[in-house]
Amino acid sequence: MPEGDTVWQAARRLHEALAGKVLTRSDFRVPKYATVDLTDRAVLDVTPRGKHLLTRIEGGLTLHTHLGMDGSWKVYTDRQRWTGGPTHQIRAVLATADRTAVGYRLPVLELLRTTDESRAVGHLGPDLLGPNWNPDQALANLLSDPARPLGEALLDQRNLAGIGNIYKSELCFLLGATPWLPVGALPPDRAAKLPALAKKLLEANRDRPVRNTTGTTGRRGQDLFVYGRAPRPCLRCGTSIRSANQGDGSRERPTYWCPSCQTGPAPTPGHHRRTSN
Repeated sequence: MPEGDTVWQAARRLHEALAGKVLTRSDFRVPKYATVDLTDRAVLDVTPRGKHLLTRIEGGLTLHTHLGMDGSWKVYTDRQRWTGGPTHQIRAVLATADRTAVGYRLPVLELLRTTDESRAVGHLGPDLLGPNWNPDQALANLLSDPARPLGEALLDQRNLAGIGNIYKSELCFLLGATPWLPVGALPPDRAAKLPALAKKLLEANRDRPVRNTTGTTGRRGQDLFVYGRAPRPCLRCGTSIRSANQGDGSRERPTYWCPSCQTGPAPTPGHHRRTSN
């Protein structure tokens, strides 16, 4: 699933391509909006909110989209071939005189009154890359259910918005705790650092083409401490990185950790709790 920095980058590309321009074409390939035509309306801005995208359009409308596990928005010039996937995966097309934005495999696509945006994103916690970031509130949200596994609490967008599977695993590594450690068992000094560390990671990567959490550049396979690295050796201690799924069982949520550098319980089969996007 795209992380908050990926969504932030997508919003910036869409904003640069569409904002301040009049739509010459709109095409929504979902039954509910198949007859909607936004032609001749100006795009006002494109704003990320956690993992959600809000495209605000003249006339008090907002196109709300979510990338889900493998959705994407691609921007093309008139002369470029659309390469984001087969035609049947296209869910939305927004075009101006010189750019066309194409949304592929979007599991969420809805047209709202701009005044009703809270229906779509009002449940989200403080946004790590947004103007409403509040580290104290984020930490309070995380600690409100002290028995919940740390990894699940980090993924729950109601606590703080923008963390996905990658940052979940990397943050747990940097905190020295397994993702299955109850969040209330995280030592107070480490818990206090968590919001600032999460924000630092996302901010450092929102302008990078390749995500990096290790500070190591130019070395293949060393951009991340643990995510995607099982069973290769830990960059710190050499122990084989392990992996398992974590979450409510409704989707795969790959989780990686180092059993030597991170303290806390290992995964318990069948232990699942629901998170929110």
